Amino acid sequence: MEIVNLEATKLAAYCKEQLRRLVPFGDETDFGLIDIHLPETLARLDHCISAIRIWRAGSFDVLHSLQYCTFLYYLSNTIWRREKAVTLCTKLFLLNKQLNAIDIFYEIEMPEVFLINHSVGIVLAKATYGNYFMIHQNCTVGKNRGIAPVIEEGVILFPNSVVVGKSLIRRRSIIAQGVGVVDRDTQANRIAFQGPENSLVFKPDKRDILSIFFRRV
Repeated sequence: MEIVNLEATKLAAYCKEQLRRLVPFGDETDFGLIDIHLPETLARLDHCISAIRIWRAGSFDVLHSLQYCTFLYYLSNTIWRREKAVTLCTKLFLLNKQLNAIDIFYEIEMPEVFLINHSVGIVLAKATYGNYFMIHQNCTVGKNRGIAPVIEEGVILFPNSVVVGKSLIRRRSIIAQGVGVVDRDTQANRIAFQGPENSLVFKPDKRDILSIFFRRV
């Protein structure tokens, strides 16, 4: 995988320096885990980037904020999977929150391919996320009474939309801008619009919006 705007050998050091400056916790005894798990992190990132049509396959630009946001999630999640290193994973979570204004906890299992298209104001709960998931700014996926949504493959959340509680977002559903889906289901292959009295109105996706952003969908 090509790394743009930074020598590949300096990526781990770059990330550590950001932690020192933005999350100055002091204890660096766990920083070596970044070096250990960087190859797996980059392999996961490469697979994701290569499936996104609007990005150049096989290329990670450290100065592309959305790619770097995704990288920090993968790094924290990979270290959590392998080491359960709470302190370091929390630091990486906080770093991502400071740099990109996103709340994406390291324990959340995002799919192999997902696209954050403007990270500001995104909050993601420990829900079930299907592959080829796309989310825009100021969106929330959250729990209601302790129950989180199930999001199937190929779902898009447009800006300011909300998916909460016991909701099933079916395959290739698109949640239009500003729509709230709370404790209800969507129709597959349809765009969900807000109807009267908070109901949902479903219309066909005539443009196949998902294929604009992802390869092989």
